[in-house]
Amino acid sequence: MAKKASRTTRKRTRAERGSDARADKKALDRKTLEAITSTAERVHRKILAGQKPEMSFPVRSLGNVRYDRKKGYFEIGRSRKSRTLTVSTVRTFAQTLRMMALSKELVETDDFATKRDAYYQSKNWGEAAFAEQSESDTVMDDIEALFSVEGISREQLRFIPDEHGGAVAGRLVVYDPDYETGEVHRIDCTQFGSGAYSIPSLVEHLSFETDAKFILAIETGGMFQRLQSHRFWEKANCILVSMAGVPTRATRRFIRKLSDECRLPVYAFVDCDPYGISNIYRTLKVGSGNAAHISRFFCVPQARFLGVTPQDIVDYKLPTHPLKEVDVKRAKDALKNDPFFQSHPAWSKALRQLLKMGVRAEQQALAKWGLNYVMEEYLPRKLKETSKFLP
Repeated sequence: MAKKASRTTRKRTRAERGSDARADKKALDRKTLEAITSTAERVHRKILAGQKPEMSFPVRSLGNVRYDRKKGYFEIGRSRKSRTLTVSTVRTFAQTLRMMALSKELVETDDFATKRDAYYQSKNWGEAAFAEQSESDTVMDDIEALFSVEGISREQLRFIPDEHGGAVAGRLVVYDPDYETGEVHRIDCTQFGSGAYSIPSLVEHLSFETDAKFILAIETGGMFQRLQSHRFWEKANCILVSMAGVPTRATRRFIRKLSDECRLPVYAFVDCDPYGISNIYRTLKVGSGNAAHISRFFCVPQARFLGVTPQDIVDYKLPTHPLKEVDVKRAKDALKNDPFFQSHPAWSKALRQLLKMGVRAEQQALAKWGLNYVMEEYLPRKLKETSKFLP
């Protein structure tokens, strides 16, 4: 991971930022290649010894997750599944090794592949070719889980998601080095007019400069656009990030990296429904069950829940919609099975309150009191009492 930096330290020159980024990248690439090579060598030694080679992968499920409040994120448990080379597993075993070989080639050639690219690459692998992308996605996820124990993420294996990250506006300068030319691009997020800076799929090489006081992570694009177009970031001295629903890996990593390096608190502003709370916010803060092996890279443990809360529905007399059957199931599952909500009594109380009320409310419901009520009244009032935010 990149070096931490205080907002009060000496500003680095573009040349220094570029040099640091190249050094970090070389170290990560070297670590990744060593991990791939050593795994392949273990398989090779087993074969030469006349033994059945095997690989052990963490089980990716909520049942194999532990939550440590001190660390603040989901960690993968001790349960493992083994993939042993047998007649029945030879195809999957071969696909796993071919995917690792592709990763090694991508690192060595300084290239990358999307999930879709990897699927089509396999069409050259003969009998090891994937029939469906769902097969290649599963193998890719297994490989990431395998190497995550060594601190290596899928992005470091040079497999990137097809989707981009979210959007950013506000008091932030992003430095983006070009490894080929050595030039470092300076991107001022206050200078996009009515638009915004788009978070790239890979963010590890970025560095930042800001005097903002906090990061506001926003669920919906419409709410982000309203706050951006009225330059709320200027009035509140903050950085706005649009999550556009469940935040992508790049968005989560961007927020985490920005928060860590610039020592900024993160406040989440989402809809008041079980999906916004237990999927969008929970994923941002602590990760998810099937991706707990990467939570230490991508979650934002320092995030706090600004709103909309169940109590906000009462206090602000918000328009609501009835909870759907899937909403009720999701909330009850969170209370019964999710270690994050079980570990925080305040959240258990809030979810039970929502179930008792039987309703849900959207961010835009605040428009009942005026189109700009959210930035003129709601957010300023909330931001005066950050210590009262839900954990």
